[in-house]
Amino acid sequence: MQYPGNLFVVAAPSGAGKSSLVKALMELDARVMPSISHTTRAPRGQEVHGREYYFVSNDTFDQMVQQDAFVEWASVHGNRYGTSKAAIEQRMSQGVDVLLEIDYQGALQVKRLFPSAVLIFVLPPSWTELRSRLERRAEDSAEVIEVRLQNAAEEMAQAKNFDFVIINELFERALFDLKAIVHAQRLRFSAQRIARSDVFGALNIL
Repeated sequence: MQYPGNLFVVAAPSGAGKSSLVKALMELDARVMPSISHTTRAPRGQEVHGREYYFVSNDTFDQMVQQDAFVEWASVHGNRYGTSKAAIEQRMSQGVDVLLEIDYQGALQVKRLFPSAVLIFVLPPSWTELRSRLERRAEDSAEVIEVRLQNAAEEMAQAKNFDFVIINELFERALFDLKAIVHAQRLRFSAQRIARSDVFGALNIL
């Protein structure tokens, strides 16, 4: 099924700067809206239920899985995350560009259900910089950082399965690249034909 809105999926290893890029993009582009995922992990810092995530119990998450309510769900670092299919379809049908910020497993699952989804992978410029960013973040213990670095090797090997790759060496440049991808997708023939059906109809373009 085709929708007037686009679906963008951004994935990256922890510490690559994915969340900062996504936040900056949405501050600059009001047409891009986040999809709020469900998760079994506890809130961090100033996170609020219904804003960053829907924080649910394992039992509630199990029920949603059984009801086939998720486009994708995956276990990441001992917690589960899921994306509601109904929420995505509703926003896209309203002409909203939806952005999912999820792991590579979820991104590939989304692509199978939404073939027109645009997959974007964010890479760090080096292993040294990735470790430095994780340490500067001061959210995880040394042991957790080592686990995240080990997982990063597996995650980054999946970049070849994505439509676009952004290397986040200089934040401003990476943000420019992300904006360029979003804008280019909106100008694709298939996207324009749906979003501006009035113009295409008036010009008799099928």
